[in-house]
Amino acid sequence: MQKRARVLIDCTDEKGLVYQISKVFYDRGLNIDNNREFVDKEEGKFFMRTVVSGLFDIDELYQELTALLPTEAHIRVIEPKSKKIVILATKESHALGDILIRHEAGELDADIECVIANREILGTLVGRFDIPFIYISSDDMSRENHEKLMMDSIDKLDFDYMVLAKYMRILTPKFVKAYDQKIINIHHSFLPAFIGANPYKQAFQRGVKIIGATAHFVTDDLDEGPIIAQDVIPVNHRLGWRDMQKAGRDGEKIVLSRALALVLNDRVFINGNKTVIF
Repeated sequence: MQKRARVLIDCTDEKGLVYQISKVFYDRGLNIDNNREFVDKEEGKFFMRTVVSGLFDIDELYQELTALLPTEAHIRVIEPKSKKIVILATKESHALGDILIRHEAGELDADIECVIANREILGTLVGRFDIPFIYISSDDMSRENHEKLMMDSIDKLDFDYMVLAKYMRILTPKFVKAYDQKIINIHHSFLPAFIGANPYKQAFQRGVKIIGATAHFVTDDLDEGPIIAQDVIPVNHRLGWRDMQKAGRDGEKIVLSRALALVLNDRVFINGNKTVIF
């Protein structure tokens, strides 16, 4: 039966890799529908994303590539299909609402397993889309205890990525490690930028000329994980901080949507604290 697969490879760069990999596809009678590659010359690393189609077994193709490539090679042979996501939220609705609408319209290319929030306020919104909503209060408990309750719920779910849709709590290293390279955050600035409460008011008081948004993978370094997507919005002295906030929230929705599209379609490689995006 004809099928398609996305083949993602990153490994130490060596002479002839593109030829050797392409020969595997050719020998199996596969068609290369799309191919991109990149060499990070400073790190000596090779990246390749290929979409192939034809008659083949995914496990057999993976094994053949594994036998061919360097031992430290990271190889993924992925059948294109909707991934599963879990969303964490607090009380801001704009990023979450945009994801829910795109999901309802069939534009997200993902199934939402549930929304978990540390405030009840978004439960009504989520309920309108017939998505499970789990409220786990963070009041009167430590971050560690709250995260344990969250992880008890999360670990019962089968999911590919976790999306922080303006989830306004700092995650502990234990939590981040448990879901390494699976947590995607949307930040209210073109990083690096203003930190702490009310960043748009800080930006207004500093007279900034651009505001923006950054979507990135979460690491132990707060808001410094590998960047997936960014955008900026020009502003001027005529805009008050609330105007900036409104414009910034629109930017956050767009950047998060763009980042999710890239990740859900297997176009992102993590390369140290950077990304390679095809």
